Amino acid sequence: MSQDPFAWTAAALETRRAAGLLRTLAPRPADSPLLDLAGNDYLGLSRHPEVVAAAAEAARRWGAGASGSRLVTGSTELHARLEKELAEFCGFEAALVLSSGYAANLAAVTALTNASGGGGLLVSDAHNHASLIDGCRLSRARTAVAAHADPEAVAKALDAHTEDGPALVVTDSVFSVDGDAAPLPALASVCTAAGAGLLVDDAHGLGVLGDGGRGAPHAAGLAGTPGTVVTVTLSKSLGSQGGAVLGPEHVIAHLVNTARTFIFDTGLAPAASGAALGALRLLRREPGRAAYTRAVATELHARLTAAGLDATRPDAAVVSVRAPSPHAAVRWAADCRAAGIHVGCFRPPSVPDGVSRLRLTARGDLDETALAHAANTVIATAPHPA
Repeated sequence: MSQDPFAWTAAALETRRAAGLLRTLAPRPADSPLLDLAGNDYLGLSRHPEVVAAAAEAARRWGAGASGSRLVTGSTELHARLEKELAEFCGFEAALVLSSGYAANLAAVTALTNASGGGGLLVSDAHNHASLIDGCRLSRARTAVAAHADPEAVAKALDAHTEDGPALVVTDSVFSVDGDAAPLPALASVCTAAGAGLLVDDAHGLGVLGDGGRGAPHAAGLAGTPGTVVTVTLSKSLGSQGGAVLGPEHVIAHLVNTARTFIFDTGLAPAASGAALGALRLLRREPGRAAYTRAVATELHARLTAAGLDATRPDAAVVSVRAPSPHAAVRWAADCRAAGIHVGCFRPPSVPDGVSRLRLTARGDLDETALAHAANTVIATAPHPA
């Protein structure tokens, strides 16, 4: 009698269900009536007519897919234009577009610690995104996990590096769970003193921080510096999909030759490339979108904290509100949904501190009516004690 070799997965699911940690898919319709504060469409551009038109035109001209890896048939003139304009906008010499932000982080982390002779060191912030963590694991370099947003801890880890291989500090610019910003100038100083490189994942900074949304590294004065490499995603502020690595030309050329998630992956689809380019050009024409998004986040935080909720102060567009337990967070999110608001529900292991919370996206296309509805709904449905 044959046995199911995967029966253990059913037991694992039951364990997660009992702990309030079970994840399920909830497909949304194209015309959802919910006000979306769960996604990462920070500037509200994913449905902007100009961005959608750019995606459609790219698909008509270039086809539905890239047809191959970037080194074979998957590089189009559209990719090249996107890379050139993205690098110029963010203040870097060159850019390399990949199929996702996750792939961009894996590419950068693994390729920039892969020097002949080995001995590399990675210093990773304790609250970094999973893609940076996975990049550290795949790199096979020695990894030191530094206390969150602590330049002194990073300096100590770098001081202990006595081998010949390269040292690389990796950090989010804005951390995705609580929305707090990394101390980039201090980290850059530590890296310069130690001769280490700095890799910044600016997924949640591009379009929101910096002059006209040019990102956190640009705001910190690090754009274009020889020791800084930046990754971004095209799926948040630019409302599309894909990712990119920005940095010196020789670093980007190195990734083209060594980064496995670039070499062996199909190129970004033309529609996504066109949408990202359209959104980037729109942002250049309307730089006030970034400041308005930050203002929405600040106002949302003020209303929630005034009502007694434990909400984190936003450094960009993310407002995080703590819940008493995983079960309470799930119920809270469901109650918000029933009232017409879609909010993020973050529970372990997605949260580095083990504390469940709602995660709200302060989008740049929210008017006063939508903002008031969102804040009032989260406050009215909050579990007690809050």
